[in-house]
Amino acid sequence: MQKFIASALIGAIFGLGIAISGMANPAKVLNFFDVAGSWDPSLIFVMGGALITTAIGYLVIFGARQKPVFDADFHLPINKTIDARLIGGSAVFGIGWGIAGFCPGGAIPALGFGGLPVIAFVGAMIIGIVLARSIDGLRHKPAKAF
Repeated sequence: MQKFIASALIGAIFGLGIAISGMANPAKVLNFFDVAGSWDPSLIFVMGGALITTAIGYLVIFGARQKPVFDADFHLPINKTIDARLIGGSAVFGIGWGIAGFCPGGAIPALGFGGLPVIAFVGAMIIGIVLARSIDGLRHKPAKAF
């Protein structure tokens, strides 16, 4: 139960930060990407603040603890290979963010504001996740034992 409460609290703080910073507003995000037009550089400070907070958090947590508070182990990525799959996924993510003005982290809290564009984006995102996992599952089927 404590793990659930901690996760909900952290998610609420994240969502509040996304809303306050303007990352849930697609117009603000799209203006950040429009460097030749109505460029709004304010999101650089949001991203910089997030990077600084994350760096400090990693130093404190990994320097002070052998394991997380509510789990047996830290679950860190094992694969550090930069391959076509990683680059392709990053490109699709960036293109989608630039077209829609939403990233998944900003779209979920934006559901609280309502509106068809947010609902459509989150629905399309879920469909995309399911399709990607299905395609990946077809490509990487484990061999059957005899």
